[in-house]
Amino acid sequence: MTARFAVGDSVRVREAYPPGHIRTPYFIRGKAGKVTAVLGDFANPEELAYRRPGTPALPVYWIEFPQTELWSDYAGPKLDTAVVDVFENWLEPVEGSGT
Repeated sequence: MTARFAVGDSVRVREAYPPGHIRTPYFIRGKAGKVTAVLGDFANPEELAYRRPGTPALPVYWIEFPQTELWSDYAGPKLDTAVVDVFENWLEPVEGSGT
């Protein structure tokens, strides 16, 4: 599958709460970050958890988030970030980012 996003793109993690096995952590849902790497295509773990084939494979990205965006009470340096692996089906472009 061709990756929809590229390094440097601004993206937002969908704010969805479907039932079942979900690979995307709650604390990043609805949050905006930047793509720092495109890791390649991998089987969808949300399908594999139910013994389905996990196809088609989906692009996976490293998304960098400011810690202050993730945690309202974060008291560390403002430049601190967290990088999370996110499957493409959980990402959408940030409006106005040109992505």
